[in-house]
Amino acid sequence: MDRREKDEADRGGSKRAAIKFHLLSKPVCFLYNTRVMKNLNEDLKTGKFKQVYLLCGEEAYLKKLYRERLVKAMLPEGDTMNYACYEGKNTDIREVIDLSETLPFFAPRRLIVFEDTGFFKSSGGELADYISGMPETTYFIFIENEVDKRSRLYKAVKAKGYIAELGVQDENTLRRWVQGLVKKENKQMASGDIAYFLNKVGTDMENITKEMEKLVCYAAHRNTLTREDVDAVCVTQITSHIFEMVNAVADKNQRKALDLYYELLALKEPPMRVLFLLIREYRLLFQVKALLSQGYGKKEIASKAGIHPFAAGRYMEQSKRFSLGELRSVMEQGADVEQRVKTGLLTDHLAVELFLIEHSSGVQK
Repeated sequence: MDRREKDEADRGGSKRAAIKFHLLSKPVCFLYNTRVMKNLNEDLKTGKFKQVYLLCGEEAYLKKLYRERLVKAMLPEGDTMNYACYEGKNTDIREVIDLSETLPFFAPRRLIVFEDTGFFKSSGGELADYISGMPETTYFIFIENEVDKRSRLYKAVKAKGYIAELGVQDENTLRRWVQGLVKKENKQMASGDIAYFLNKVGTDMENITKEMEKLVCYAAHRNTLTREDVDAVCVTQITSHIFEMVNAVADKNQRKALDLYYELLALKEPPMRVLFLLIREYRLLFQVKALLSQGYGKKEIASKAGIHPFAAGRYMEQSKRFSLGELRSVMEQGADVEQRVKTGLLTDHLAVELFLIEHSSGVQK
C-alpha cells in the first residue's frame, strides 16, 4: 500500500475495498429481472449445477461476473488440481477430452472453462459428440462472444446443460442498477443526475462500475452524489464527447464545438478519427430520423440502427434538431473534407476545425 492509499485508509478510505466488493462481487438485484439471470442465480443459490454452461451475448461484464461466480461456487477456493482454462481458437479438443476423462482429485467434480475458442462457429463437432456422454464428474463452462445456433455444439450444450444469452441491458434497467449501486453505498443520487452520469460514461457495465467506484470514493464524506461530482472525476466516453459536439453544432455554439474538439486533441485522439466519428454520428441521426418518420418506436429503432436502447432515445431527441436534407448535406461535406485531406489539400487538424466552424457558424448555406 502506497502513502496515498494509507492516507485514504486513515480517513476511512477503506471504503474503496468495500465498494469494489459490492460492485463486482455481489451484483445488485435489479440485474436479476431477466429469466436467464434468475435461472443462473437459482443454480448458484441451490448448488444444483448443470453439467455444461454457455455464457454468450454482448454484455462482457455479465459474462465475466457469472463466470467468476460459477467457478467460485463449483470448486473450493484454491483448487487448481481440478480446474483448467482454455483460451483462444487453438484449443486442442483431444487434450480437453483426455483431461475430461480424468477423475477429479479428492473432489466431487472437475471443472473446465473455455473462453473465445470459436468452437460454436466451427470445428466443435468432435466436442459436441463427446458432451452427450461425458463423465458425470466433469463440468464445462463456455464463454463466447459469437455463437452459431445452428451448430452441433450449440445444440449439444442446449440438450445437456444451460445457455445464458447475456445481452446489453436496456435504459431503465441500467438506471435502476446504478440507483441500486448508489443505495448500496448508503448514498443518494437524483434520477436526473443518474441519467447525466450514464450519458457521460456510456452503457458498458464494466466501465460504469469503475466510474461509479471513483465517484463514490470522491464523495466518501457526503451522502449525495451530484453531477458536479460526475464532472469532477468521471471520464467522458469519446462517443458522448462527439454527441455533445453535434449538439453544440446544432446550437450554433461554435466556441463549445471547437473547445470539445481541442479537448479530444489534447487526449491524443487523431483528427481523422474525430471526423470519422462525427460523420458516423450524423449518419446515425439520418437513419434514426428516417425511421422515426416511418413510425418506428425506440426499441425498433435501436434494433434496426444497431445501437443501445439507451442511446436510441438520445438520438431520437437529437435528430429532431435537423432536417433529413441537412443531415445528408453534412455527410456529403464530410466525405469531401476527407478526400481533401487524403489528397494533401488540407491538413487533418485544420480540415476538422474548418468543418466544425462551417456547420456551427449560424450562417445558412
